[in-house]
Amino acid sequence: MIPFRTLVATVLLGSAALPAAAVEGPTVAGPIGGTDVRSALPLPPGVYVGTVGVLSATIDFVDAHGNTIPALSDARLVKEIAGPFFYFVPQTKVLGGSLAIAGLAPAGNICGHLFAGTSNECDAGIGDPYVEMAWSRYFGTPRPSAYAGAYPIAEGLSVLLGFGAVLPVGRFNGSNPLSRAISIGSNLWDFAPTAAFTYTTRPILAEGTELSAKIYWNNYLENPETHYRTGDLMNVDFALTEHIGRFQVGVTGFYAWQVEDDKIAGITAPPDGRRGSALEVGGIVAFDMPEYASSVKLKAIAAPFAANTVTGWNVVLGWIVKY
Repeated sequence: MIPFRTLVATVLLGSAALPAAAVEGPTVAGPIGGTDVRSALPLPPGVYVGTVGVLSATIDFVDAHGNTIPALSDARLVKEIAGPFFYFVPQTKVLGGSLAIAGLAPAGNICGHLFAGTSNECDAGIGDPYVEMAWSRYFGTPRPSAYAGAYPIAEGLSVLLGFGAVLPVGRFNGSNPLSRAISIGSNLWDFAPTAAFTYTTRPILAEGTELSAKIYWNNYLENPETHYRTGDLMNVDFALTEHIGRFQVGVTGFYAWQVEDDKIAGITAPPDGRRGSALEVGGIVAFDMPEYASSVKLKAIAAPFAANTVTGWNVVLGWIVKY
């Protein structure tokens, strides 16, 4: 555990899911793009609560070569999601590291249409919760910030191992393509082992350059309503940022790719197994408020590349406080 009160502005699990044409709905189930800075850094023991809000939209539906799918050239979807989350760190230590239990309960609204000449439809309700258990350990040496009132800098390496799951309790309607696309729930169980690291350098540009990355291996069960099974998907969330007093600013994003074909009733989904992949990148700024034991962050990312999925953009605003 880090021997000072570090607040992480990015324990925002599942905050920006990957839109995908490779599956039935507008998002792949799972914590895709939900972490960024300080993703492996342990928190001191205690209970943390917060909220996260996401505004996202599709730009283009693309095939396996990244070309627009003609039948979906006019398709547009907009998602507004928000919800509370918690993060609990007990006093217990294991192998010198901290344990943590986290959960996010999203709700919101998805609107849009798929085909030219059709009107927009919307679906609102409670989405699929995400829960995670993790172990993390800090191996570095903290040092004071050069700015008064800022947290110390966690120079050195942190590592994390964890396991997460999406619980398919959100509303899902599989009766037609549009209803599947705007369903707030996915109707999919997702079991995701995860590993992460965070490394912060000595002062170079300002107070220390941080590189964080967290990888998830998403394992999906078959959708019992449609008999569609999404192939296993890997995703890496990353951030390269600079510490400057209370601020942390830089570049963030994620890369996600399927390692198995999608299947329908056990048969490979035509025409090519629909393996999706996407890269989203953008900027992030986090701001610590030690006097309130709190932090906030804002990030905006967009997709310069995608295959068998959609290009789109996401804006995420999050807040966390020690209870």
